[in-house]
Amino acid sequence: MTTTVQDQDRQEQLTNAAIERSAAYYRLKADVEDFYYNEADLLDERRFRDWLELLSDDISYFMPIRRNVKFGQQAARENTKRGEGISWFDEDKWTLTKRVEQILTGVHYAEEPLSRITHIVSNVQIKGARPEIGAPHELDVTSRFLVYQNRVEYETYIFVGRRNDTLRLTGNGFKIARREILLEQNILLAKNLTTFF
Repeated sequence: MTTTVQDQDRQEQLTNAAIERSAAYYRLKADVEDFYYNEADLLDERRFRDWLELLSDDISYFMPIRRNVKFGQQAARENTKRGEGISWFDEDKWTLTKRVEQILTGVHYAEEPLSRITHIVSNVQIKGARPEIGAPHELDVTSRFLVYQNRVEYETYIFVGRRNDTLRLTGNGFKIARREILLEQNILLAKNLTTFF
């Protein structure tokens, strides 16, 4: 599991990163966008086992709880930290697999009947490439999302937020090695969090 210090260092790198917008950048960005659109299709079509194949075996999947803080004074306290308290999600490949298996049993109270969900992904930016943009092994990517969820007749929820991902390039394409999900609300307005982001 990644430490808090490493997460803070990575966030500073994302904030301060300046990648030249070369032809290689835009080709890679198009590939990343296609990867995200395919991921959204898998989730929306409930192909959860196929979605799990997009995750690296060592994935860290984290959604902190957001706090209301004063501008400029306590911004560093706005999000709970991994390993330092509560969060909406702090999962690995095993727990994500178990969540999928539970949904697929058909006896998951919060997902029976199954939700109708649409994922919209936008504002994709490559913030870092290791070792370089022309031949990357890992990419730091930010994006925005809107997830629409509808259940039974009248249960409708909209989730909006940001994702900070580390994508690893493998022989089988990109794998998600790290995902931090920042939901733009500090009080959960939905009855539950059964969807994947």
